[in-house]
Amino acid sequence: MEQNEVLKALQRNHAAELKLAAERLEGTARHTEIIPSKVLSEMTGHEILLKPENLQVTGSFKIRGAYNKIASLSDEQLARGIVTASAGNHAQGVAYAARERGAKATICMPQITPPLKVDATKAYGADVVLYGEVFDESAARAQELSDKEGMIYVPPFDDYEVLCGQGTIGLEILEDVPNVTDVVVPLGGGGLGAGVALAIKTFKPEVRVIGAIPEGSPAWKNSLAAGHVVAADQVRTSAEGVAVKRPGDLTFALLNEFLDDIVTVTERDINEMILLMLEKHKLVVEAAGAVSLAALEHLNLRSRKFAEAKGPHVVVPIMSGGNEDTVSIGAVIQKGMITRGRIMHFEVELPDTPGQLVKVATLLAEQRANVIALDHDQFKASSHYANAVALGVTIETNGPDHIDRVLEALREAGFQPKRIY
Repeated sequence: MEQNEVLKALQRNHAAELKLAAERLEGTARHTEIIPSKVLSEMTGHEILLKPENLQVTGSFKIRGAYNKIASLSDEQLARGIVTASAGNHAQGVAYAARERGAKATICMPQITPPLKVDATKAYGADVVLYGEVFDESAARAQELSDKEGMIYVPPFDDYEVLCGQGTIGLEILEDVPNVTDVVVPLGGGGLGAGVALAIKTFKPEVRVIGAIPEGSPAWKNSLAAGHVVAADQVRTSAEGVAVKRPGDLTFALLNEFLDDIVTVTERDINEMILLMLEKHKLVVEAAGAVSLAALEHLNLRSRKFAEAKGPHVVVPIMSGGNEDTVSIGAVIQKGMITRGRIMHFEVELPDTPGQLVKVATLLAEQRANVIALDHDQFKASSHYANAVALGVTIETNGPDHIDRVLEALREAGFQPKRIY
């Protein structure tokens, strides 16, 4: 976005525009209800109240900004068609909003976009163009189509109407949680963060707004430290919804002024929160939507402003979306089970004599370890024994202590198990 456009947007009547966005969205976007989280409150020592935008129409917050933008267009603009770029959630929001407004939509998506999001976008009647490895390449293609064919480009984040639509989340939080002290929001391009921060600071500036990013997506951390937009050299994160190399110019201007702090989380943190939401709240949250949840345990250590604030903390993390395909969910569950010590794989060499496999199986049964998979292969042995057989076993366990007992029992029986994971 050009600097003069940024300055013009910053001079608008934010309170009036946010209220107008809320009016436009009434009856279209869902006012998602706050969900208290006992498990996260006990884990962090703070009152945690979830804002579940994963339960929103189209499965993410993106419908808010997309619809507000498209609702602001004239009939002549709508007739020219809509084009945008998205890793998935904005695509569905634009496709849905365009259909509701009677406009044709073309969506450019990175080639790595999960099939679930591609199919869901097509289901709303949009034409999908898979282009590029990351969002930025898809965005360039969408802009090219807009320039060439005259379609109206709906930016996924760096647009005033778009971010005001996202800002209605902040308005709902202030309405539903009048004693809120902190709002935690995932940062990708910054539309959600900037919109929420704009709403919070416009109507209740004492509430802190804390951004959360994956460690493999450093653009916001680098940009805020530098005081200007800095593109990341590379982005590596499972949270494709926030995998953006360059923050928006308008979103940076707003967050540079209104964001109170930023917290970095690991891929392990993100996966753990996806699994926790499934187990404890029966909610499907995609990786980008779990970034804000992953930040909760680190607020005391990684956010100086949060740690220094006096009084109790009432924290609202925004779960931005829940459009996760079943393959990805399965991988997250498996990784989480391994991390928690609920699944263990070990290898051991056995003498190639009858009864050895039964001996190991009996021992595992005595230790109440459930066998998930087994690979018995004499060709993999490393010849520590004459006529040896390599045995690989994956078992389900009750946690790290159980794993230790199983391995110790194997050693006491004369085996030399090697834990792989």
